[in-house]
Amino acid sequence: MNNPSGVYLLGGTQTDFKRNLATEGVDDAVFSLIREAALGAIADAEIDPADVQRAHVGNHSSEIFTGQSHLGAMLPAVRPEWRELPSSRHEAACASGSMAALGAMADIEAGFYDVVLVLGVEQMRNVPGTVAANNLGCASWRSREDLGELAWPTAFDRVADEISRRYGGMTTEHLARLVQNSRANARNNPLAQARDWIETAASFADDDETNPLVQGSLRKSDCGRISDGSSAVILASRAYAERWRARHGHADMPPRIKGWGHKTSTMALDEKLRASADSEYLFPHLRTAITDSYGRAGIAGPYDLDAIELHDCFSISSYLAIDHLGITGPGAAWQAIEDGRMEMGGSIPVNPSGGLLSGGHPVGATGVRMLNDARRQVIGQAGAMQVEGATNVATLNFGGSVATVASFVVGRD
Repeated sequence: MNNPSGVYLLGGTQTDFKRNLATEGVDDAVFSLIREAALGAIADAEIDPADVQRAHVGNHSSEIFTGQSHLGAMLPAVRPEWRELPSSRHEAACASGSMAALGAMADIEAGFYDVVLVLGVEQMRNVPGTVAANNLGCASWRSREDLGELAWPTAFDRVADEISRRYGGMTTEHLARLVQNSRANARNNPLAQARDWIETAASFADDDETNPLVQGSLRKSDCGRISDGSSAVILASRAYAERWRARHGHADMPPRIKGWGHKTSTMALDEKLRASADSEYLFPHLRTAITDSYGRAGIAGPYDLDAIELHDCFSISSYLAIDHLGITGPGAAWQAIEDGRMEMGGSIPVNPSGGLLSGGHPVGATGVRMLNDARRQVIGQAGAMQVEGATNVATLNFGGSVATVASFVVGRD
């Protein structure tokens, strides 16, 4: 198993995920988001724009929401130095940003380039919510599975049912506590979508008026919201990172991507569930991607980490990630919720940023945003979100009904 020893994170940024660019009247909104994140990452990394040699863009469905595709070709318009910048777009539903990062890592490890920009972007708040939900359903296998108009609430409600059937132990109170933890963390994140939402206990309870059912057993609070936004990071080779460190007078090297894992299963949810009928894990390929990232990073498991940014597009997706990450044994995720170990101050804080449920989920940007938040944690620059003494932070990002999955471990040498 190859260890990605030479891919470093020099800087990064994200836009404010609370923004709605359509209501703001922003012209050419997708380009505006791309430009803001690209320039922000360059400024944060304190590098010359001309040093960027390659770019990878993660985006799920811009042509459906905005009528605009070919987003890789927008980057050359951001800076005069980038007029011939080789750039390309990656699409893997909600894992699009992580696929862009893997492409950039491959470029650097192969020795093709020393400095690569990775950017994720999505505009989705320019259409009504029901239209947005139907648009996002394009990442399901529509000719093989009928998930209806609300494809992802339907799919993840089926996941919830399957977890209950196989393992038991999970209650609606467990899911509500995951959401409440994400909200508490989001209040410390000045760029989180839900940072100033005003909610009451009824907002997370089985209250049909305040917290209505959306699909099956999933309520409004269990579901992530539609978001606009972008995020970007600057990746670099070891040789460039060493020069960068010396130029800026830093005693330490910047953080690096110490480990990664990537697996893809069939797009159809029922096919995945049938295939895992005899497995101890609901999604064996998800478990393998995670353990691959641990192995490449040289760590034994989640308790060698200081924090995790995981994919909680729904409360149930957060729940299913817990045992796959090894925080508990298979089917026992409820234990980690009840004892508080995943809360700030616990033994393994999860989603200090607020995650997707409360931080926001501009689909193509999420995997990149996770990497940037992991980077900020390990250099001690996460502000009010900081996990004290963080040195190794993992990310877990997946697309569709846990079809495309990716995990990274970011840390110091």
